[in-house]
Amino acid sequence: MSDLRNSNAPVSTVTYNRNEIDTPTENIYEAISVVAKRANQINAEVKKELIEKLEEFATYTDSLEEIFENKEQIEVSKFYEKLPKPHAMAIQEWLEDKIYYRNTEKQP
Repeated sequence: MSDLRNSNAPVSTVTYNRNEIDTPTENIYEAISVVAKRANQINAEVKKELIEKLEEFATYTDSLEEIFENKEQIEVSKFYEKLPKPHAMAIQEWLEDKIYYRNTEKQP
C-alpha cells in the first residue's frame, strides 16, 4: 500500500489523451477494462487498510453517554479522504506502464 500513498495521480478531474490510454492494447475498451480491474483492486486495498487503521482506535461501549469523537479515527479518515481516487491511481499506473496485463485470446 505504501506505493499507493506516494502516487502522483491527480486528486481532481483530469482529461486524458485517448491515444495515450489505448496505445498499449490498441483498443480503448480493453484498456478501460484493464484499468477498471486495477481500480477495483486498489479500492479493496485502500478499504482494507483503512478498516484496519480505524480498528486500532476503536472503542467499544454500550452506553450512549460514553460515545465521543475519536480524534485519531478522524485524522486517519481525513488522510484517506485526501488520497487520489482509485480510478485516478489506476490510470496513472497504466500510463506509467506499471500494470501487467495480457490478452488470453491472443496469447496462449
